[in-house]
Amino acid sequence: IEHMRSLLPDSPFRAYGDVTAVKAEEVEIDGSKRLALFAQIEPTADLITINKSKQKLYTSIEVQEKFANTGKAYLVGLAVTDSPASLGTSMLSFASQHPDANPLADRKQSPGNLFTVAEETALEFSEVSEGPVASLLSRIRTALKSEDATAITAEQFADLGEGIEQIAEHVRGQEERFDRLQAEHIEQATKHAQLADDLAQLRASLSQQPDPAQPARPVVTGGGAAVLTDC
Repeated sequence: IEHMRSLLPDSPFRAYGDVTAVKAEEVEIDGSKRLALFAQIEPTADLITINKSKQKLYTSIEVQEKFANTGKAYLVGLAVTDSPASLGTSMLSFASQHPDANPLADRKQSPGNLFTVAEETALEFSEVSEGPVASLLSRIRTALKSEDATAITAEQFADLGEGIEQIAEHVRGQEERFDRLQAEHIEQATKHAQLADDLAQLRASLSQQPDPAQPARPVVTGGGAAVLTDC
């Protein structure tokens, strides 16, 4: 929001989604052709709620002109705002002419980055396609919820049978993956038990070895058996 970032996950200035794809396309505005950038985003539920409540309807992007020494521009940020004047032409013009007094400087990821003018943006939400299982279940429910449940057509019956077969195939695949994971788990558990046993044996063996830091007792040589006399 407003090109401001917070480290706290519950802050109003936290991340509200990810940019998943962008494309440049030539469009016509007021009779003249211009190059436009379209972005596909994966918004959080919070951003969807904000947008549906008619808040933060303007977007502005942050561009790094020479990204990672490649000499190419790169999109490093996309912000939403409901005050276009805060990121309008006058503000950005002032910021570029007075870099030392730029009120937006602390919002940039890099001092040389550029903000674009905030433009009103229409978010078009695309429906997420169903997974294979959900799609099959939907088809089965449709067949079973026909106006006359006893008069299922041959096509519906065939579709129902195909759906059941595909669900069974999916379940078999899940069982096979579970069996593989279980076998790998047993193998890892066996290796772990063997490693623990080897470690215990090594500790027992080392505990019986003399401590090299402990000085050894000197060898007792004993006294001689001969008695010397002065003759």
